[in-house]
Amino acid sequence: MLSDIEQSQVKSRAFCWNCRQPESACYCALLKPFDPQIEFAILIHKIEARRRIATGRMSHLLLKNSHLIEGSEFNDHPLVNALIARKDATAMVLYPGPGSQNLTHAPIEGTSRRIVFVIDGSWATARRTMRLSANLAKLPRVCFDPVRKSRFEVRKQPADHCVSTLEAIHQTIELLGASQGFDTSARTHDHMLDVFSSMVARQKKYVPERASGRA
Repeated sequence: MLSDIEQSQVKSRAFCWNCRQPESACYCALLKPFDPQIEFAILIHKIEARRRIATGRMSHLLLKNSHLIEGSEFNDHPLVNALIARKDATAMVLYPGPGSQNLTHAPIEGTSRRIVFVIDGSWATARRTMRLSANLAKLPRVCFDPVRKSRFEVRKQPADHCVSTLEAIHQTIELLGASQGFDTSARTHDHMLDVFSSMVARQKKYVPERASGRA
C-alpha cells in the first residue's frame, strides 16, 4: 500500500498527453471544439511547445480543422507548403507590421476559404521564423487593433498591445469569420476565452505558493 504522501506524488506526476498538462491541471473536460470556417495553421516554436500554458496548443484543441506544426523555420515543411499551394483556399499569415492589412479597418473582401498561419512564440522567435521562412514571408499579411489588454496575467507582455496566440486567433475570427460564413453573433468563439481564462485563473492560484517557496 502506498502512503498518502506517495499517492499524492504519483497523482501529481500523472500526465494528460492531449493538452500536455499534469492531470491535476488538465483542461480537456472544458473543451468544446467548433469550426470557425477558417483553417488555422498554428506554427508553434519548440520553446513555446514546452510552456505550461501553450495557448497555440489550446487553440488547436478548440478549433476544428486546425493544424499544430512545431518548428522554427518552414521552407521545406511538407504540410506548410501543401497548405500554401492549395487551390481551393487563400493562404495568409497573421503578422503585424508594414504591409499588413489591418482587419479592424480594412476587412477582407470576398468569400473564398482562408488559411491563416499564426506564429506561436515570443516576438523574437516570430521575427526569426519570418526571416528564415521565405515561403511564409511571401504570403499576404493581416493584423488587427487589439480590443483589450491581454488576459494572460501570468506572463508579462512586451507592450499593452501584445496579446497571446489564443487571443489573437479569437480576434481574427471576430473580424474575418463572417466573411467565411461563421456566425460571430452566436459568440461560439468566446468559448476560447472562457477556457483560457479558466487556465489563467488556475495558474494565478499557484503564483503566491511559488513565490513563497523561493523566499
